[in-house]
Amino acid sequence: MAERPAPGAAQPPPPLVTARELAATDQPVTLLDVRWSLTGPPGRQAYEAGHLPGAVFIDLDSELAASPGSAGRHPLPDPDALLAALRRAGVRRDRIVVCYDQRDATAAARAWWQLRDLGLDGARVLDGGYDGWVAAGGEVETGPGRRPEPGDVVGAPGHLPRLSADEAAALATAGVLLDARAGERFRGEVEPVDPVAGHVPGAVSAPAQDNVDAAGRFLPAHQLRRRFAALGVDGTRPVGVYCGSGVTAAHEILALQLAGVDAALWPGSWSEWTADTGRPVATGP
Repeated sequence: MAERPAPGAAQPPPPLVTARELAATDQPVTLLDVRWSLTGPPGRQAYEAGHLPGAVFIDLDSELAASPGSAGRHPLPDPDALLAALRRAGVRRDRIVVCYDQRDATAAARAWWQLRDLGLDGARVLDGGYDGWVAAGGEVETGPGRRPEPGDVVGAPGHLPRLSADEAAALATAGVLLDARAGERFRGEVEPVDPVAGHVPGAVSAPAQDNVDAAGRFLPAHQLRRRFAALGVDGTRPVGVYCGSGVTAAHEILALQLAGVDAALWPGSWSEWTADTGRPVATGP
């Protein structure tokens, strides 16, 4: 599990920032627009139609992930490639980074996890995303955006726990392995993307959409604690999370952190599991 800061060490800022807090801050902030959808349209279209002033679009498919393959549909990118993409986006060591997507953070949390994994403890997520910003009366810009001054971010992955496919399978028995996909995909009733429907034997269905309210904002911490406790997260066993390709699983990692629970991400997730036809598949509830 992830190590907690030593007593007396500087505590990182909370992972979420509200639209009002962001609008009121006097600190320099780098804004990353991470809008993305599994079924499209491309996130850049939404960005050019309207984005937070000064925000830079970063592409989840091509900049926050490597090419699809046996490691899944959105495998983690080469660290040097990731750092280069973040520098192009203007990410700097002396600035807080705030990631946002359209509304519910299912894509923004992936960028947040990767930044934290590089050691950028100041990375945060805009709760409610672009829609929440607009609803709060925030100003927006349109068009392709300005090219930012290159950033100087440095870091190395490994600051957050992650799982391999075999480790995830073992955790389904020895701990708690949460499946963040929609319930119907977990049960094997539908599978819109991957070649096989179902779930890892022993995993627990925990749809990421149940972490947020109707406006796409995360539930209060006490509600998230009750939700995860009902799913078997009781503080006595290690916890891991997967989804289809390691994107919405990061959203669940964020929700667990809000609830006070450290959890490991399985980046390859179901798309990696089903790439090996010899792996077992379970269906049903």
